[in-house]
Amino acid sequence: MRIARFVVDSDPLYGVVEGEPGSEEITVINGDPFFNGVERTHVKHKLEDVRLLAPIIPRSKVVGVGRNFAEHAAELGNEVPQQPLLFLKPNTSVIGPNDPIILPEFSEEVSFEAELCVVIGRICKDVPEERADDVIFGYTCGNDLTARDVQKTDLQWARAKGFDTSAPLGPWIETELDHEDLSIQGRLNGELRQDGSTNQMIRGVRELVSIVSHAFTLLPGDVIMTGTPAGVGLVSEGDRFEVEIEGIGRLSNPVVRR
Repeated sequence: MRIARFVVDSDPLYGVVEGEPGSEEITVINGDPFFNGVERTHVKHKLEDVRLLAPIIPRSKVVGVGRNFAEHAAELGNEVPQQPLLFLKPNTSVIGPNDPIILPEFSEEVSFEAELCVVIGRICKDVPEERADDVIFGYTCGNDLTARDVQKTDLQWARAKGFDTSAPLGPWIETELDHEDLSIQGRLNGELRQDGSTNQMIRGVRELVSIVSHAFTLLPGDVIMTGTPAGVGLVSEGDRFEVEIEGIGRLSNPVVRR
């Protein structure tokens, strides 16, 4: 099931996206699916007639996982960490499909990172790996934008990873997905730059959910960004970057500078 967040006239709504590519419809659901479940109404819209928003604005946090693909760690001259490398992005970093990525004034080297993102569905702590599926609401595409020059000079990654618009998410949440071997691709201005698979992760989805939940209490709507495959590069004003993940869809954002 594909759960989207969108606007037609004013207030954001949630809906279920159904149909073949190019002819999808979105059926409005009552309330917030994270707390009320998925209760369809009789109101439908053509997908092309609505504006998709970020499928979730985390009430609490976005948790990033650094260097979870060996080739990506190597391309930046880093070793694979012995312990999970976790960092936080504020919910103000989140934007949705087609929203502009605004390059921060303090950086000249902002890099793209196509990632599978896990959306948490219930409050949880210290989740055993074998129970991870019980706390996952679904999956979406993400772009963990990183100010590389700032990442190198700051002692921690808050500015480099957490600036406004640094966490595009979308286009929707897929609630039923076999995440063991999914293609993850990133395209810069239509050119394929990243082409990996979730089977290359050092730590898989269930292990990451368990690890993160041992560090932080997770709340409904929290997002875990699971790491990026090799091929990262820089974006510039006027570019467009697209993340495409098998079984979910495509997230596309333009790049601007104020």
